[in-house]
Order: sequence, then structure tokens, then C-alpha cells
Amino acid sequence: MTPQAATPAYRRLSVEERRRQLLDSALSLFAHRAPEDVSLDDVAEAAGVSRPLVYRYFPGGKQQLYEAALRSAADALQDCFDEAHEGPLPSRLSRALDRYLAFVDGHDAGFSALLQGGSVVETSRTTAIVDEVRRTAAESIFGHLRAGDPGPRLRMTVRMWIASVEAASLMWLDEDKRPPAGELRDWLVEQFTAALAVTAGRDPQTAAVLGALAGDDRD
Repeated sequence: MTPQAATPAYRRLSVEERRRQLLDSALSLFAHRAPEDVSLDDVAEAAGVSRPLVYRYFPGGKQQLYEAALRSAADALQDCFDEAHEGPLPSRLSRALDRYLAFVDGHDAGFSALLQGGSVVETSRTTAIVDEVRRTAAESIFGHLRAGDPGPRLRMTVRMWIASVEAASLMWLDEDKRPPAGELRDWLVEQFTAALAVTAGRDPQTAAVLGALAGDDRD
């Protein structure tokens, strides 16, 4: 007789593994449908579990699950901006964007849910989660620029660039991740450099920042 293939043994998920599974399933649903159109039954079905099990992990219901899913995506994105203050600024930005786009590439559902959630769900907590990612990115860039007290023009330039990175990343997903990530990264870095140069023509602080960075590159 031909021996039958052994049936893989069922493995009980740990608490953290089960929670991660539920969050991933929720993010995938929230990325493609408005939160009000997603039920706990939908999440349970996507995860292959029962509705009571979802409630066991998220007794606050769908709102708690939604906020936890956004928080998990936000934490991962914030880690992308942790970059050493070494080397030319374009190289630092390139390394941070490499991590950022790698997250977008590997977690497109989480990324879409995070950014779209900020405008779809009008609650102070979900909006704060999205804004925290943007503030973290801005503060990281100000640190690299050595601008401890950025003025309004420099703040606007940085925040506008962050918004353009977000928009370009969402469009990149819609365009089947074209152009290649490396080309998108280089384009975004060049955009930031150009935006700083334009602002420097109107803002002495930005001009001084660029002058200091150029001096560092020559050292």
C-alpha cells in the first residue's frame, strides 16, 4: 500500500498570533471598504474564526478593532523614519523611503487603510493615529535638517512633501506599483530637494539650512 501523506497537525495560535491574524484580516477589509460597511462577521469570516472569538480579543467591537488595526500599521510606518544622521541628506532620505516603500509594497492593505481611514472615519482617535505618523515623519526630517524651531515656510514645505509622498504611494499601488520602487524613491527625493530650493529663495531660514547642508557635504 502507498502510505498516505500525513495530515498537518493543527497548531493552536498564541494570543499574540491570533490577535495579529485578526488585525491583518481587518486591515485587508478596511483597505477596500468603508469601515461602516465592514461588520465583525466579515472580519471573523476573513480570519476563519467565530464572531465570539473576535469579541474575546476586541470586546469594544468594531471601533476598537479598527483603531487597533490602524495603530499596528502606524507603528510599522513610524519605524521607517528611524534613520541615523550620517551622510548626505539625499542618501538619508533615500534609505528612509526605501523602508517606507517596502512597507507599502508588502502591506498595501494596511497602508491604504491607514491613510484612507484618516478621512473616512471622523473620530478624534483615528485621526490622531494618522496625524501621529505624519508628525513623526516631519519631526524626523526637521532633525535631519537641524531645524530645531522651523518657521512656517519650512514647516509647510516639509508637510507638503510628506503629503505628496503619501499621495504618490497610493497612486503607485493603483498603478500596479509602477514605476519601480527605486525610480519612485529617487523622484521623491529630487522633489524634496527642489522644493527646499524654491522655499530657500523666499525664506532665509530654509536658505541657511541648505547652506549648512551643502557645507557638510563638502567636508
